[in-house]
Amino acid sequence: MPLPLSSAGSRLPPVLVALALATAMAVPMAGAQSSDVAVTIEDQTSGGTTLEIAETTLPNGGFVAIHDASIGEGEVLGSVVGASDFLDEGTHEDVRVHLSEPVTEDAQLIAMPHEDTDGDHIYDFVADNGNTDGPYTADGEAVTDGAEITTSATVTATDQRSDGESVIVDRVEMAEGGFVAIHDDRLLDGQPLASVVGHSGFLSAGVHEDVRVELSETISGNETIIPMPHADSDDDQTYDFITSDGQDDPPYRNGDDEAVIAQAEATVTDDARATYEAQPSGGHTVHVAEVFLPDGGFVAIHDSSLADGQTFDSVRGSSQCLDPGVHRDVAVELDDTLDEDDTLIAMPHEDTNNNCSYDFVTSDGSEDGPYTDDDGIVTDGAETTVSASVSYDVQDADGRTIDLGHVDLSQGGFVAVHDASLFAGEVLGSVIGVSSYLDAGTYENVEIELDTLLKTSQVVVPMPHKDTNGDETYNFVDTEGADDGPFATSEGNPVVDTGLTVVNAQVTIEDQDAGSSVSVASVTMHEGGFVTIHDGSLLEGEVLGSVIGVSEPLSPGTHEDVDVPLDEQPDGEASLIAMPHYDTNGNDAYDFVDSEGTDDGPYVTDKGAIVHVATGTFATDDTDDNTDGDASPNGDSRTDGETGDETSSDDEPIGADTEDAPGPGLLAALAALAAVAAIVAPRRG
Repeated sequence: MPLPLSSAGSRLPPVLVALALATAMAVPMAGAQSSDVAVTIEDQTSGGTTLEIAETTLPNGGFVAIHDASIGEGEVLGSVVGASDFLDEGTHEDVRVHLSEPVTEDAQLIAMPHEDTDGDHIYDFVADNGNTDGPYTADGEAVTDGAEITTSATVTATDQRSDGESVIVDRVEMAEGGFVAIHDDRLLDGQPLASVVGHSGFLSAGVHEDVRVELSETISGNETIIPMPHADSDDDQTYDFITSDGQDDPPYRNGDDEAVIAQAEATVTDDARATYEAQPSGGHTVHVAEVFLPDGGFVAIHDSSLADGQTFDSVRGSSQCLDPGVHRDVAVELDDTLDEDDTLIAMPHEDTNNNCSYDFVTSDGSEDGPYTDDDGIVTDGAETTVSASVSYDVQDADGRTIDLGHVDLSQGGFVAVHDASLFAGEVLGSVIGVSSYLDAGTYENVEIELDTLLKTSQVVVPMPHKDTNGDETYNFVDTEGADDGPFATSEGNPVVDTGLTVVNAQVTIEDQDAGSSVSVASVTMHEGGFVTIHDGSLLEGEVLGSVIGVSEPLSPGTHEDVDVPLDEQPDGEASLIAMPHYDTNGNDAYDFVDSEGTDDGPYVTDKGAIVHVATGTFATDDTDDNTDGDASPNGDSRTDGETGDETSSDDEPIGADTEDAPGPGLLAALAALAAVAAIVAPRRG
């Protein structure tokens, strides 16, 4: 059915409404008919990665999707640039939406409430070709509201303690990268150059939190600090605003053509502070929420025996050497593993001998003593439950793997990954992947291969599980929860973390007998484009010359059994590397090779281009028994589903060695492709 857009209560120009009425796609979309649904988005300045929905009312719960103006040209799926997390029924205010496709230029964006028609708490509208999670409607029209978005930067800061030589900026988001400068209140008197008292190093486009800025001019007492994001106008990654008398690296500006700023108070003090919050831990690492060290030093962790006078024996561990100022989320590895629940106490210490080594215990207290204030030794304590901990940050992904930042297990077990249907009650059915068996201990950068591939951006939920039956196999789902249950918090709830996984494309190609064409089992592209086939020379760095076939133009959404004709047909067994590409110039022609990578770049993640690898078996020339490449990127002949032995170390997470995992040669090639793709990164301009 067509998708009419209501202009009532919307700032959509009538011409766009008319275009949508005339050209909206004709695919089935089940949507709720309700007079109660509403959405309000206001004109705003954005750093290009997130924006705010002022208010929305969803009678049955659901999402608010963000479309760009191409929806008025009938691009109902391809116009989606982001969607909110699942929202319960009712009214919600100040909803932050992370854009899956960042915007880099000023744009009109349209907010559209959607139902969760399949009840899985995952926005599947684009990936399912419009067949699920359709828009709410009123009087037969989709409910929308539009706003003018000034794509620039945003910044926030809060009142804070300072050593006078550094401050913390809570959050800065920039559309094209740059710096955040710190001005004092002379800026308010019209002195934009003289008021600069410090600036960060170069920050890439996107969101940065807890940015520490060293000051070039010391502040004292209580002073107003004004963080101000600046562009890197000359692309030299050096802050030149002052040395160029304001000609280079100007401040980002908002919709009113004013510099984007925040304002906070910095109080210079000699009084240290620590904040330690109740938390679960695997007993090997704990986290101090915040510590302020006027002269630098360490934060030590003591157990409850400190209250019994055990000054030295109560020390369980200490942080690395910390610079003067505020530090947040400080990880402290425990030298003495915590075996039972206890009240742990964070205690800031000086580095009295300036050797950046915590010597308080070994010197019997003569060096690196604790900070004190009028009330005595500065401390903060809270209950720590011996269990597990896990962390997961927002990341771009290929839909096949995710990376956990940190895992700490008090006993051997696993980390299961759930999708958002967990919050809809799907305790077992929400499991989409699980790690290999992990011994008790701390792990960093744990990669987990997913059993259920992700085809759309969504919240995922890592959850550590015990190995209750000791067989080093994850049996929680197969036993319907009887074995291998999750680690729990002090309240008895599962230990989890949540984070957004951004998936803009996903591709699957299977081993096959091939000839003049190959078949791609499935490809999802949220902006449409092409799927190309590379041969094994990609492993040797042949980014352009490795292309041996390309599909017809594909619309946004999911396509199955895509036939890709080959321009060159290998002999014998050869690697087939499927890679989704944008149609960046919108001409329905694949121009990546002819433009030498300037147009139609690949869909990428932080790790490089999104690909999937399979083996193709072609007819062999009788005079040549060799093939043009290895049967797999790892130089062996395993097929999908066959794996090598799992390996692990004390310091690194366990990883799987499978054909689906890119080998070193492919990783290097994908990194090269990512560099090429950076040329065409501003796709939403």
